[in-house]
Amino acid sequence: MTTFVMKVSCPARSGIVAAVSGYLAQSGCNINDSSQFTDQETGRFFMRLSFVSEKTIQRYALIDGFASVAADFDMEYEIHDQSRKTKVVIMVSRFGHCLNDLLYRSRIGALPVEIVAVISNHLDYQKQVVNEDIPFHHIRVTPATKADAEAEILQVVQDTGAELVVLARYMQVLSDQLCQEMSGRIINIHHSFLPSFKGANPYKQAYERGVRLIGATAHYVTADLDEGPIIEQDTTRVTHAQSAMDYVSLGRDVESQVLARAIHAHIHHRVFLNGNKTVVFAASPGEYVSERMG
Repeated sequence: MTTFVMKVSCPARSGIVAAVSGYLAQSGCNINDSSQFTDQETGRFFMRLSFVSEKTIQRYALIDGFASVAADFDMEYEIHDQSRKTKVVIMVSRFGHCLNDLLYRSRIGALPVEIVAVISNHLDYQKQVVNEDIPFHHIRVTPATKADAEAEILQVVQDTGAELVVLARYMQVLSDQLCQEMSGRIINIHHSFLPSFKGANPYKQAYERGVRLIGATAHYVTADLDEGPIIEQDTTRVTHAQSAMDYVSLGRDVESQVLARAIHAHIHHRVFLNGNKTVVFAASPGEYVSERMG
């Protein structure tokens, strides 16, 4: 049986859950897992369901059949086939810890994605990526060539059919146009527990301030630098006995974990944009089976 995920968001009102579950029941589907949330401030309702089809029914048929229900409630909705891997383009500069982590997780099945390309403004990881049988694109970026470089990047995304772009410590600021064109489809890892210690060397700033917690933030990219809707965050404790390089090493571990968790939530369709924030539902049963087996 095929497992599907449905995402629904709409103005909050009575009867939504009954209408959705009723449609699925009439379509011969059985719900495995359901999560819902109403934002009391905005009056917006969010719902995610995982279900299986007990009949031979195609995804497009489910989508078309649900249109009338969605219209009654002014819903935005998506239905995804969970057996299909999300196509991802990874972008990286000279820090490779997040890239290495994602390549490994993908290889062992812990992160069910298809990495269709890696883009970098440097050549540091070309050999490693090519050895993984993944296309590598070296696209240099200078102030004079930025527009042309972004056109090349977008062409790679279009040619590969990528559904998600991951900035795995890609140290270039994307233009407003590119951010808007791929809204909700670019995830960045920020090497700081936002909003503190912004800039090029946050761990040095943290060390000089004697902080006891350092962290990382994964968020969707918007035109506002490092201020996009946050998907995942985490921290780790440090002490006075640790050096600035210890901070860097511990920080890189947190960055890799936070980015992987954010991607995992996105590809399993657990993240909803809610203005300048997100609603992120907990993992449903079975999502981490391949990781445990791996």
